[in-house]
Amino acid sequence: MTFSVATWNINSVRLRFPQVKRFLARFQPDVLCLQETKCPDDKFPLNDFAKIGYGHIALHGQKGYHGVAVISRHPFEEQSKNFFCGKTDARHISATFERKAKLSKPLTVHNFYVPAGGDIPDPALNVKFEHKLQFLDELATCSVTKDARSNRSILVGDLNVAPREHDVWSHKQMLKVVSHTPVEVEKFEHARASGNWIDVMRGFVPDDQKLYTWWSYRAADNWKAADRGRRLDHVWASPALEGAAQNMKVFKSSRGWQQPSDHVPVIVTFAL
Repeated sequence: MTFSVATWNINSVRLRFPQVKRFLARFQPDVLCLQETKCPDDKFPLNDFAKIGYGHIALHGQKGYHGVAVISRHPFEEQSKNFFCGKTDARHISATFERKAKLSKPLTVHNFYVPAGGDIPDPALNVKFEHKLQFLDELATCSVTKDARSNRSILVGDLNVAPREHDVWSHKQMLKVVSHTPVEVEKFEHARASGNWIDVMRGFVPDDQKLYTWWSYRAADNWKAADRGRRLDHVWASPALEGAAQNMKVFKSSRGWQQPSDHVPVIVTFAL
């Protein structure tokens, strides 16, 4: 069977529910992982999602900031949350699918929102950047990464690092810009290697080709012409899923919708 997973930093699920509804009607992924829902759990639009066929939802939200959700067409066996850096902010949620979703073996989908890191790439001067680096260090050693070495796992989300040269519009100009600095890239790749995670998106788009999922609001109406993007959103698969990804799409068109998120959805279909 096939199992499709989409990831999207929606930048307020209540504000942009019409866009989410439009996206789901068009692509109908089995699972949609949202980041920056900016919504406490008791205010999440559960009924609105249920009305369009997505009635199984794992939530980890908070008022006004952060927040992640796994939204599914299928029931899941269990859900869990991880916390990082001694903080209680809502940056991780997972759902494990098996018999209820008609899968022969367990599959866990992890949804992450890694700290953006502020504007100054110096942990001594910027506590937000210090937090981001610590988060990436903990990602490399946490249970999510350890479990990936032997279990079927998919990790998606706004990981807020554009690691490769062509994941940004200008490698040279971005080296001192948060999201593409060498220290972030090193820690990011260490976390990925620690779980033997597969970079699914780059399995479909070669390293020498540009690949973006985010375009700044600062570009306003000319974002498309300027095309100064970054790949901040990622899909990783554990070694047990090597070769299972069948296709991948970055839905760039949503960036041009009315009141868009600055991120666009990424969809990957796996053969399980």
